[in-house]
Amino acid sequence: MNIFETAISKISPQWAYHRSRYREAFAAYESAKPSRLRKNKGDNSSGNTVVGKGAVAIRAYARELEQNYDVVEGALKVLVNNTIGANGINREPIPKNKDGKINSDFSDALLSLWDDWSLAPEVTGQFDNGQMERLAARTWFRDGELLSQMLEGNVPGLVHGSRVPFSIELIEADQLPMGYYDKEKGIHQGIEINAWGRPRAFHVYKDHPGDQSYVFNSNTKRIPAAKILHPKIVNRIKQLRGVSIFASVIRRIEDLKDYEESERIAARVAAALTAYIKKGQAEDYKAPTDQKDRHIKMKPGLIFDDLQEGEEVGTIDSNRPSGLLTQFHDTMTRFFCSGIGANHSSVSKNYKGSFSSQRQELSEGWVNYSSITAMWVAQFSRPVWRRFVDMAVLSGAVIVPDELDINTLYDAEYYGPSQPWIDPKKEADGLKSLERSGYKPAQQTIRERGGNPRRILTQIKYWRDEANQLGLVFDTDPKHDKGAVDTEAIKEKDDDEDDEDVNKNNTEDD
Repeated sequence: MNIFETAISKISPQWAYHRSRYREAFAAYESAKPSRLRKNKGDNSSGNTVVGKGAVAIRAYARELEQNYDVVEGALKVLVNNTIGANGINREPIPKNKDGKINSDFSDALLSLWDDWSLAPEVTGQFDNGQMERLAARTWFRDGELLSQMLEGNVPGLVHGSRVPFSIELIEADQLPMGYYDKEKGIHQGIEINAWGRPRAFHVYKDHPGDQSYVFNSNTKRIPAAKILHPKIVNRIKQLRGVSIFASVIRRIEDLKDYEESERIAARVAAALTAYIKKGQAEDYKAPTDQKDRHIKMKPGLIFDDLQEGEEVGTIDSNRPSGLLTQFHDTMTRFFCSGIGANHSSVSKNYKGSFSSQRQELSEGWVNYSSITAMWVAQFSRPVWRRFVDMAVLSGAVIVPDELDINTLYDAEYYGPSQPWIDPKKEADGLKSLERSGYKPAQQTIRERGGNPRRILTQIKYWRDEANQLGLVFDTDPKHDKGAVDTEAIKEKDDDEDDEDVNKNNTEDD
């Protein structure tokens, strides 16, 4: 307590106590008070209000950076490659019978239909499933959101690309008007929601408003929410629209781009100025009698002997690009990568550092990539699979067996790209130890490496059968594995021991 509060305590200790507590509370939140040095800008607007003010502008600038700045283009490739992979998200159906066992025949039938559907899953017929998911994910990162309309059954003018009558239409966020509000209908930023904030429908333009041939028409078409997937990057509760993953780092990357441009221009100017003629003191200089322009052709090994009295040749010492450029660029890109969740070494292509530091970066980065993959699966891959299974069953392309537990119809494992190995032998030996000790099943390891356990098992069996028919033996065969049990040898030993026991008993009986 201060002196004043100490005096008050003589009269009313309770008053002095409360006054002291309140004063300390205000002091604890002094950081919230603006000052000359700290502006303390804040915005207590709702997430939708903040997004409505800036998401469209951020989206447009992110696209400009993607088109014209290689660092952003490289960052997008790194994000897509490490979260979606070269062939999209892998799916392994695991429907189970009522006894709890996986119905492998039904699983294989679904997977066969999926392989066929994946060749032309979207309405334009230009991309397979892997390309479609990569393009959709790139749009998701750059724009912060996209729409995907699921088209089923007979649709006028649409020819589905497989036996399953189901197709995907990718729609950019521009066709969902950010400024469309209708309070009476519950429409906010183009999305019609109920009292709880759940989307009921999406009101979209029929064509992209940015097309050159587009004639603006404020009329929109209403698409029920059940037919729309809306992957979005959100950071606020009840946020309806997504924001670009570059939102928080655009200013930093803009500064880096401008600085690089300045250094390039300075270096080009310095390179263009090669030499000059120094005239010397005025009293030593004599003007040449010939007033014609003097031209010096620069070339390797040049000997110049055309100087006038008092002249000498000087060269320009260029200090461009700056020696601080690399350090500055490395620091800025490091913070940029931290903001978007990408590995700095992958974006900058700078793999310097110790083994431990690289492994630490890879491990921490992969946690972030895995979380992004899980978010993409929840918002896009899983809903697409469930709708695909529905249409495969409803169209009669696959028959649900009577013994199947219908509650497991949609069950599937989803996995993205596998984590790269830094030391393959050590890590493979570690996985082998985990499997043999019972801490990790082999199928989980196969999924983590991006494979389908049942397909790999089938391929191994087919390969071993072919090899056995040709009389080939591999080190991977069980009887050649030092850690495996040689069942044939044990059986032969047991048979010999049984024969010895029989002979011994017969001798004793005689």
